[in-house]
Amino acid sequence: MGMANKALTQRARELRNNMTPQERKLWYEFLRDRPEHFQRQKVMGHYIVDFYSASAKLVIEIDGGQHFEPESMQYDENRTDYLARNFGVKVVRVDNHEINTNFDGVCEFLIKTIEESLQKIAPPAQ
Repeated sequence: MGMANKALTQRARELRNNMTPQERKLWYEFLRDRPEHFQRQKVMGHYIVDFYSASAKLVIEIDGGQHFEPESMQYDENRTDYLARNFGVKVVRVDNHEINTNFDGVCEFLIKTIEESLQKIAPPAQ
């Protein structure tokens, strides 16, 4: 494990200990007990993703307002491409505001997304 990875691992630990209210809500009220086994603040290459499920090949990112700035949008796009190319994962983004105002809708969207991801990996037997 190189120095960069060690620093990322340390940073991921700090992020897990200092989750935003929205991350905390999504984790404790929804993702933590999912059968797909999600991990929080997972180091993937040179990025740290908010939530990751290896079995669903899915990354869930929670976006604050800063993600709508043009530089941030470009960064997010590069990161999404990198994760798809190197780890074969689908990245979905959930907005902080949606978690605050429409939590049930967010959960329904994620359930649908998780099911679609699982079907791509292991299509149902005919």
